[in-house]
Amino acid sequence: MFLFCEALHHTVQGEAKAKTARRVCENFPSGKLFVGESLAAHHHSPMEIIYEDNDILAVNKPAGLLVHGDGRSKEKTLVDWLAKKYPEIKNVGDNPEFRPGIVHRLDKDTSGILLIAKNQKAFEYLKKLFQEREIQKKYIALVLGEVKKREGIIDLPIGKSKKDFRKKASVGKLTGKIREAVTEYKVLEKFSDFTLVEAWPKTGRTHQIRAHFKAIGHPLACDSLYGPKNQECPDGLNRHFLHAASLEFVSPDGSRIMLEADLPEDLEKTLSFLRKLK
Repeated sequence: MFLFCEALHHTVQGEAKAKTARRVCENFPSGKLFVGESLAAHHHSPMEIIYEDNDILAVNKPAGLLVHGDGRSKEKTLVDWLAKKYPEIKNVGDNPEFRPGIVHRLDKDTSGILLIAKNQKAFEYLKKLFQEREIQKKYIALVLGEVKKREGIIDLPIGKSKKDFRKKASVGKLTGKIREAVTEYKVLEKFSDFTLVEAWPKTGRTHQIRAHFKAIGHPLACDSLYGPKNQECPDGLNRHFLHAASLEFVSPDGSRIMLEADLPEDLEKTLSFLRKLK
């Protein structure tokens, strides 16, 4: 069985309105379509839930939200929301005190799909899928400059930057454990000073897409850590342009699941602005 779930939004006369989310799931090959209101409304929370079953939860994480804290910051996190809405997850994972149920992570200012395990068996199952690279991940990114190749592979190891402890790096002097890292990409659209790309990280290193595109001379638009100093962000964009757009994997019950999340409003607005300048 193949299950497809997509985060969609109501529109009125072509204009995105109150962003009332819907969950759309389709079983193949039967073609039966299920459409229901977002589970976020059911939980009285702004967090959009794309998919949920007895083992797995998939959310569309907004930009600006930390996945989990570090034990020092008092900033609200996605894990705080999880602890309140799903108290049964509190003991799930490798380090449940800080990140219960969290199998992978997204940077604070990266939006998009995040998978969460609802029990320990599902956690171990998903962890193994990520380790064995059996989860297909697709990101949408806007990068600086013109990417000349229509598609390519960035095959550069990643380690810690000696110049800045906050950064990962693929070129120059590296420190710490140096790990293999591979990112495939395809150009979707070109603008005068930017290129829109799809990126498929084949490995799961911290800051991989950000560090890899920096390494080939095309850092993400508005990336305050990896981009040039004093860069101008297009149309007032106030975070790096990176969105986890889709995940595809086989669930514990054997169903193949594809999850998709549309670009959020701030990124769509940026693209509309750039298209008007063409």
